[in-house]
Amino acid sequence: MVSRAVDTIDSRGTPSVSLQATDRWLFVFMAALFVVTVLVGFVPDSFTRLAAIEAGQRPPFHPVTHVHAVLMGAWLLLLLAQTTLVATNRRALHQRLGLVSLVLVPAMVLAGIILVPAVFREAWSLGAAPPPGMDPAVISETKAIVSNLALPQIRVGVLFPIVVGWALWVRRTDPDTHKRLMILATALPLPAAIDRIVWLPTSFPTSFASGDLYMLLWVAPMFLYDMIRRRRVQRAYVIWFLVGLPPTIAVHWLWGSPWWLATVPKLMGAEP
Repeated sequence: MVSRAVDTIDSRGTPSVSLQATDRWLFVFMAALFVVTVLVGFVPDSFTRLAAIEAGQRPPFHPVTHVHAVLMGAWLLLLLAQTTLVATNRRALHQRLGLVSLVLVPAMVLAGIILVPAVFREAWSLGAAPPPGMDPAVISETKAIVSNLALPQIRVGVLFPIVVGWALWVRRTDPDTHKRLMILATALPLPAAIDRIVWLPTSFPTSFASGDLYMLLWVAPMFLYDMIRRRRVQRAYVIWFLVGLPPTIAVHWLWGSPWWLATVPKLMGAEP
């Protein structure tokens, strides 16, 4: 006989069958939300940048930019596929497809390690050979922007593999934490897309506060669901918060500081 508590937590703290089913589709929603966000943020921005390239107002995209875009797109599609497979109870295929992440994550990190300094040096080289008609003030502003943006980019490069690695480590022993950490790891680079949605209010380039606040807003549906239906803070959020807090403090503390603006060109192999 089916218990009346099918939509709640049972007396042992185990989610009911109905709650587990809702869980599965929640993660499909989160993955789809991330895919839509990236499309809304990057597609119009890419067309704008391509037009600027054709007009000679900015240099062409670095080749690694295309590699990075393909890898990030593949990750988002993998996340959507994986959450859909679990929601439709095709767990065996989910486990086999998950092996792709063992190759995809290192490739994404490597592409980021190559891309961030390369884009930084390209922006820095504008001072030596600016495109015709480019305002020197724009060049100076561009240098400051890419210098500050290196902070959240470095943060993502460090935190993303840590959070994904933690998620994979507990995938068998703690699947609830595993699936939430995969979503939370994917949210880390999401501000790059959100900040390109021009109709959203932003604190950029003065600070990165809006980027972090939007990241929290984008994961809020999952967090609020857990708080309402499970009545507790799931451990994935605690892990994500504690691991991410020190580098996040560093991002906001160093943003725009004279020391960082003087130091980052040396870190990136560019002329000060």
